[in-house]
Amino acid sequence: MRQYPWLEHINSPADLKRLPAEELPGLCAEIREFLIKSVSKTGGHLASNLGAVELTVAIHRVFSVPRDDLIFDVGHQCYVHKMLTGRKDRFGTLRQLDGISGFLRPSESPCDSAVSGHASSSVSVALGMARAKKLAGRESATVCVIGDGAFTGGMAYEAMNDAGQSGLPLIVVFNDNDMSISPNVGAVAKRLSAIRIKPRYFRMKERTKAFLNRIPGGGSLIRGISACKSALRSAVLKETLFELMGFEYLGPADGNDVYAVCALLEQAEKLQKPVVVHLKTVKGKGYLPSQQAPGDFHGVSAFDTVTGHPVNAHKTDFSAVFGQTMCRLAAQNEKICAVTAAMSVGTGLDPFAEAYPKRFFDVGIAEEHAVAMAAGLAARGMLPVCAIYSTFLQRAYDQILHDVAIGGNHVVFAVDRAGLVGADGETHQGAFDVPFLRTVPGMKLFAPSNYAELRSALERAVLLESGPVAVRYPRGGEGPFRENTFDLPMKLVREGSAVTIITYGCLLPVALDAAQRLEERGVSAAVLKINELTFTDGDLLLRTVGDTGCALVLEDCVEDGCLGQRLAALLLEKGVNARLRLCNLGRRFVQQGTVEQLYTVCKIDAESVAEAAKELCHG
Repeated sequence: MRQYPWLEHINSPADLKRLPAEELPGLCAEIREFLIKSVSKTGGHLASNLGAVELTVAIHRVFSVPRDDLIFDVGHQCYVHKMLTGRKDRFGTLRQLDGISGFLRPSESPCDSAVSGHASSSVSVALGMARAKKLAGRESATVCVIGDGAFTGGMAYEAMNDAGQSGLPLIVVFNDNDMSISPNVGAVAKRLSAIRIKPRYFRMKERTKAFLNRIPGGGSLIRGISACKSALRSAVLKETLFELMGFEYLGPADGNDVYAVCALLEQAEKLQKPVVVHLKTVKGKGYLPSQQAPGDFHGVSAFDTVTGHPVNAHKTDFSAVFGQTMCRLAAQNEKICAVTAAMSVGTGLDPFAEAYPKRFFDVGIAEEHAVAMAAGLAARGMLPVCAIYSTFLQRAYDQILHDVAIGGNHVVFAVDRAGLVGADGETHQGAFDVPFLRTVPGMKLFAPSNYAELRSALERAVLLESGPVAVRYPRGGEGPFRENTFDLPMKLVREGSAVTIITYGCLLPVALDAAQRLEERGVSAAVLKINELTFTDGDLLLRTVGDTGCALVLEDCVEDGCLGQRLAALLLEKGVNARLRLCNLGRRFVQQGTVEQLYTVCKIDAESVAEAAKELCHG
């Protein structure tokens, strides 16, 4: 017996369209089984994909990519789409170096209409595509899938407000797996909703309109009936937010019923106007551990499919230490508040939320709002700590400048996942926080290298500093360096006479390893550790570099705006004659892979640094 009798024959959307309708539920079951087995080995976003199986199959059944554009907001739930568009044989490489991405990537397939990775942008991008096709005289559908979580981001509402008035055939599939936007309550509302999603209702509606259009005064009659129907629906169902913004609203329907979803999508395509298709789905559907704890299976590492437990036992990491330190500080000072943007688990703030619920604020996927609100908290005497991943903090640059820094508000930014994060790839690498935070007047930026230093940096940032302060730290655990040097803005942690390696944060172990390799090759290397990246006193740096005559600056951020460029200017300004080499991520977006692999690719691993330093000394 074949392992996947239906799935093994689906290598393109055209294959899916040829599949008899009665076999679709069997295909969906096979897709779930395939996903569980595959993701258990590679890791990835599981629960969201399990919940989106039927709606993705239905989309590809009704529409035709790449002729029709299909965008998944964030992209966490695009695995089924990738399987149906010829990539299932490559799932063993998911999120690995040179493998297939866990998000949409047009460079990977023409079936991926746009880059994805951050939330709430899909409707904006889809509307732009729909407008471009209209201007070019090209007729095809534009479909975007967006979840209820992404609808907490203000950008989604800006786009919906614009799209609803456009009149363009844009279909927004609202994947609702947690909260309800439309307040449909009561038996009558449920009954009317059930009637509206049945195909025979749509056929009857179309036949009635066609008949009325053929008789005198039929147009006025149609408008009158429509007005009465809208009034009745508003009275019974309440008018949905989508309808207020100009969308035709279809649903809600069972998003895990592939036939119901197909029926709604077919009707949406016929309307040729902005349409929201509201689907209720079960996150993690079909795999009991995921269905019972979808949050735990949102993003997973390799796990045992029988128990659902991770293959590697959970270890303490920087995020957990941050959360523990926040709880300790909050117990001592009742003004301390925690703010996050839909990342209470990821940032380690769950214990804080449980212990101090009145001082914990999860604002949803709304980083701009989170930062501006934190500014308001600070302006009225509180001590807000805003915990946001580096890649998502990019969204709030204006609020950092305008709402926090100009007024000198004391907001502490806990910049989680700073530097390279690995398997999530280009859209998630924390490669830009150092350049953009260093441009903010009055900002202090700390870079601890281990857990003890994180505790010290956070305590200093919250209790001893004023104005905006950021503490950046990586994903994962600490390295072998355990000394706490955070009583100084910088410290020489290794003596040397031929070259100075300057670095900070999680790259310190790499620098020390490189220095040891250099010593074995007859080159004496000093290692200077920078704790405060916005330091004002650079005497130790100037003296050390002046003594060795060579300096290599090692960083896990992009080149433009990096600390190394500031150091180059400082050396020139102070007249220090030294050769300088910058080792960083360059001017690129860094692909996916393990962090160690990406260090090698970007030439910031110990061996590459040692070779670069040796060349510098002999240059």
